Amino acid sequence: MSEHWNQVYDTREPDQVSWFESEPATSLELFDLLGVTPHDSVIDVGGGQSTLVERLRSRGHSDLTLLDVSASALAQTIARAGRDVATTLEADVRTWVPTRRYDVWHDRAVLHFLSAEEATHYAHTLRQAVAPHGGVIIGVFSPEGPTTCSGLEVTRYDAAHLGELLGEDFDVVIERRVTHLTPNGKSQSFQWIAARRRARGSSLESRGVTADEIL
Repeated sequence: MSEHWNQVYDTREPDQVSWFESEPATSLELFDLLGVTPHDSVIDVGGGQSTLVERLRSRGHSDLTLLDVSASALAQTIARAGRDVATTLEADVRTWVPTRRYDVWHDRAVLHFLSAEEATHYAHTLRQAVAPHGGVIIGVFSPEGPTTCSGLEVTRYDAAHLGELLGEDFDVVIERRVTHLTPNGKSQSFQWIAARRRARGSSLESRGVTADEIL
């Protein structure tokens, strides 16, 4: 998989890929609606060449992590934004094992590339990585969206499907259906959700039950 995405990022300009957006407007709007503050740690899963980490840095965020399977994408982002903009992790979310927790998990256009089995593992990894009371922001192709992207088949989701994948520990608090316009003028329908981990984690911890034990 890394070979595929390295080739994509090595052979196309940032504004030539279909998922390009000059500003991560929907992501930032959902950060605001979810009540994310500069004190919150954020991991951007599959961030590629997105400017999200730069925009969050300009808002005062200092604990930012950018995870991507493509070393080329990470290198290009660091070259553009500076090495200090975020911690970078070259990893495949299908096999990655988190070593810490984050207040916010953000994913625009990664989950829909995963098979059903891989998506189940993705959800397990997400639950390991998100802190008690933490937030999740996910954007994927909706049922009206494309069936393929970058030469790969995708899985389309509605908000209910995403909520089921996250599981009962999370409440979906915001749903958005957004039309993304690609650089070549095609419309793509995205399903976005913002969710919050339920507060029961803190009540269990107050009785001596750790966060890891409730996963």
